[in-house]
Amino acid sequence: MKNFHLPLPESTYDQLRAAALRSQAPATALAREAIEAWLREQARKARHEAIAAYAAEMSGTRFDMDPDLESAAVEHLLKTRKRAK
Repeated sequence: MKNFHLPLPESTYDQLRAAALRSQAPATALAREAIEAWLREQARKARHEAIAAYAAEMSGTRFDMDPDLESAAVEHLLKTRKRAK
């Protein structure tokens, strides 16, 4: 575990301390969880953007999705949605 000094605006600090009191958890633990959640979200967004860029780049090439596989996937999604309703 590494230490990291993070100056916070007073209002942010006050909100963090209040949340820590309400949840009866250390403010550092809440801050760590919030940072970890933000980092996971950033990684998810980056992965999504990379996949979308790859799909756009490969569209129409021999690496594009197989038409039979694509139609089977669409058919499966349509059946799954009908059952879920």
